[in-house]
Amino acid sequence: MLLGILGLLAAAATAAPIPSEPTVDGLKARISSASAGEKPRLCVQVAQMRLNEADKLYAAGDLDNAQAALTDVVAYSELARDYSIQSHKYQKQSEIAVRHMTRKLTDLLHTLAQPEQGAIKDAVARLSRVSDDLLASMFTKGRK
Repeated sequence: MLLGILGLLAAAATAAPIPSEPTVDGLKARISSASAGEKPRLCVQVAQMRLNEADKLYAAGDLDNAQAALTDVVAYSELARDYSIQSHKYQKQSEIAVRHMTRKLTDLLHTLAQPEQGAIKDAVARLSRVSDDLLASMFTKGRK
């Protein structure tokens, strides 16, 4: 009896599809068809995933691919800002995520040699601007 139940549980576990982690390409494809309120969250997810990839690529010394990933981090963070300001959704979460990404890039900056730091310094400056824009949109003085 116990073996039968264990066998059924094992069969059910192997037959059930395991939910896979979303891919960057899959998330990018979903952005165009997502609702206005969902777009900022998807853009932030893409930016965070690309930042993790960039971190690994910099550690491996693959500067060209790392800089391409870094370009996506900035682009999708800026898209998240634009979508969240337009829809008035996910502003706080976007700002917090961008601030964390800025901090992670600043930490990464200190591990690189001087010639490799230019792209990251530019990305940090642009992400800081994104964060400032989000804060300004959330905390307008006297007007709504």
